[in-house]
Amino acid sequence: MFREKNEVNSMGDAIVSLIEVEKRFGSNQVVKKMNLEIMEGEFLTLLGPSGCGKTTTLRMIAGFEDASAGVIKVQGERIEDKEPYQRDVNTVFQNYALFPHMSVFDNVAYGLTIKKVPKEEIKKRVLEMLELVQLKGYEKRKPDALSGGQKQRVAIARALINNPKVLLLDEPLGALDLKLRKQMQLELKRLQRKLGITFVYVTHDQEEALTMSDRIAVMNAGVIEQLAVPNEIYDRPKTKFVAGFIGESNIFDGTVKAVDGDLITVETSAGTVQVKGSGFQERETMHVSVRPEYVEVSKEPIPGFDLKGTVKDFIYMGTVVKTAVDMKDGMEVRYSRFEQDYSVKEQETVYLYWRPEKAVPIKQSR
Repeated sequence: MFREKNEVNSMGDAIVSLIEVEKRFGSNQVVKKMNLEIMEGEFLTLLGPSGCGKTTTLRMIAGFEDASAGVIKVQGERIEDKEPYQRDVNTVFQNYALFPHMSVFDNVAYGLTIKKVPKEEIKKRVLEMLELVQLKGYEKRKPDALSGGQKQRVAIARALINNPKVLLLDEPLGALDLKLRKQMQLELKRLQRKLGITFVYVTHDQEEALTMSDRIAVMNAGVIEQLAVPNEIYDRPKTKFVAGFIGESNIFDGTVKAVDGDLITVETSAGTVQVKGSGFQERETMHVSVRPEYVEVSKEPIPGFDLKGTVKDFIYMGTVVKTAVDMKDGMEVRYSRFEQDYSVKEQETVYLYWRPEKAVPIKQSR
């Protein structure tokens, strides 16, 4: 589902820095004391639900919104007081923002034309850029004659031809259908790797973020809840929000009943569960997150667990079959398999458990 990349030290130094950056609209603070370093040559995604502040953060870097407080730097130089055209960044929007009366060539060449670059050089660079985004031969077409994916490539080519240090992408694939969106995800990543340009990408699509990114900043209510590589975000979420937002998780709220080395027994309203971790004490409130693929089912109680429930239904989802189990506290727990488990039936009583190291212990959320 996503690329594993355990470090970004193959990249350069920080090319974009946000230091104690805030944004307020009246009394509404949408970005709260953000500190973020984006490394040269990396593909960093700002991921989160609508209203979390991710697009506002991107717009502050681009210069379309002024920061209410804090410092924004590109290559070590403060830019928060510079106009958008004075910054070494370019932006690609979801709606493409192409000029409908201009040809593909003229749309891509627009920035160079404004800068009064010689015509021969413009022609050379535009043709090179169109070949790079696989639109060679489309120079004379108007935007209305292009598909959604082709329009997006034109918008990207127009942004890249100015040789920006950083390319900002604001949900650029949101208007495309699912098949084309997945195709464009791979093309964008291929292009980013080939050019070595820093991409800062905004999306609410978690699968898109996991597939494309070197690192992901998961945002919620104006703050970064977790900043890490994709496999760490997925496998070791640090907060209850991240666990619930990334992929699908069963999240139990409970209190530490006992600690035996790294084995933690937790009492929840659904029953007793176990998880492996450190830094927790008896009577501490906490959360336990476990992915559906790690949940096991038994006809008999399992030592260390007391999760008794009733099989509710089976949900066929193409690649997997998900089984929903109703617990005594009303919580619905799901487990998934590649094929239906015919050993259990609807309305049957079962006991759920998992290997303690497969669950994630999470400190009490703020």
